[in-house]
Amino acid sequence: HHTETKRVLNRLSRITGHVEAVKRMIEDGRDCSDVLVQLAAVHSAVASVSRVILKDHIDHCIVDAIREHDADAVENLKKAINTFVK
Repeated sequence: HHTETKRVLNRLSRITGHVEAVKRMIEDGRDCSDVLVQLAAVHSAVASVSRVILKDHIDHCIVDAIREHDADAVENLKKAINTFVK
């Protein structure tokens, strides 16, 4: 059971709005520097929500998997982390 679902969904909604604003900036021909600053903000927001999801997953799913000796869940987390940090 994930405890941060509402928080994650709220953050993703804000990120979606921010990406749409960046898209409008590009359509309006805004300065590339301004667009890049906004894209950096989007990147940071995505990284932040990713950390929330990862922490929630570890706190709940992985703790449960360890209790149940579910080595596959731990291995899947390792793969996901490797993909995430590339």
